[in-house]
Amino acid sequence: MIPLEFTITKKGKGLARMGRIETPHGAIETPAFVVVGTKATVKALTPEQVKELGTQVVLGNTYHLYLEPGDELVRDAGGLGKFMHWDGPTMTDSGGFQVFSLGAGFGRGNTKFEATVAPEGGEEQERLATIDEEGVSFRSHKDGSSHRFTPEKSMEIQHNLAADMFFAFDECTLPTAPREYQVEAMERTHRWAQRSLAHHKKFEAGLPAEAERRQALFGIVQGGRFSDLREQSARTIGKMAFAGFGIGGSFSKEDLGDTLALVNKILPEEKPRHLLGIGEPEDLFLGIQNGCDMFDCVLPTRLGRNGTLYTARGKINITNAKYVRDFSPIDEDCGCYTCTNFTRAYVAHLFRAKEMLAATLASTHNLYFIVHLVDDIRQAILEDQFDDVRARFLAAYRANN
Repeated sequence: MIPLEFTITKKGKGLARMGRIETPHGAIETPAFVVVGTKATVKALTPEQVKELGTQVVLGNTYHLYLEPGDELVRDAGGLGKFMHWDGPTMTDSGGFQVFSLGAGFGRGNTKFEATVAPEGGEEQERLATIDEEGVSFRSHKDGSSHRFTPEKSMEIQHNLAADMFFAFDECTLPTAPREYQVEAMERTHRWAQRSLAHHKKFEAGLPAEAERRQALFGIVQGGRFSDLREQSARTIGKMAFAGFGIGGSFSKEDLGDTLALVNKILPEEKPRHLLGIGEPEDLFLGIQNGCDMFDCVLPTRLGRNGTLYTARGKINITNAKYVRDFSPIDEDCGCYTCTNFTRAYVAHLFRAKEMLAATLASTHNLYFIVHLVDDIRQAILEDQFDDVRARFLAAYRANN
């Protein structure tokens, strides 16, 4: 069984395209929004609710699942999908972003972190991550215990998690990191990509020919905000035998579109491209216009749990006083379970009363909104209406923001 097959079904204006990714657990129509289930759960929702709102694929977090409940336990349960009762396609990230961000080693511009650091205007704090050529040593954000990730270790964890698609171990930096460090981190990411790929090939070679547990490994393009580094990274990673490609962070809003266009003109056209950690409506249009096929982001559920809801006329904060007696749906144009059955006043009441159902209804609405927005964009590409759909949506969405 092949791990992944990607077919472009329609090309749109610019680099926009429709496609279909075949995985061992079903097909994904692209462009697609990947719903984040960090700890083998989409917060506040059951797998059936996640499926009903139109989700095609779920992403789990390597770092968090390694720490709890442990990747070997997930392996023994049958892999991520079976463990969380999700029968569709799955993805896992490499754990790199969380190691550097939660391990306090994020974008500091040093390859060998000191034991302590004095933040501006603050007292010295203990460093939690140390990078060297072989990998990263870090402390758990949960209990301070010591751990180490290498490209090989990340592959082993992700083999245990057994998602259909997964990512090479990389180093993610902040956009503000100086150029010299961006170069160093990018080149290290390239070497780690080669090691990730080599270790994955060894794993594949050990599988029996009839094994269904095939996984597609994606390489990650880095380079920060420097266009020449992004170009260099895309050419280097694009030549490696990955099944697809991720485009790493370190963007600003201003350079996102140009950077994606530059990278995606270089990456092999016949392989899927995933934009990591991007999910705001404006950014989805920009990413699709510039050749991205999949996106993942925690924002829809995170915002929802805190009372911020998407509507066709921009975001609203449902905890504001004006919604206490508003008996209209969250969004009159939305067909989600929340908007079909409940009013703004009711959802506002749930948040004020601190009821658990508030997070469920808000997350249901936000995920439905984003998943179906990408579905609408895909249909717009099919009908050669991308520019019109984008213009109408953004005009309404930005009107009250």
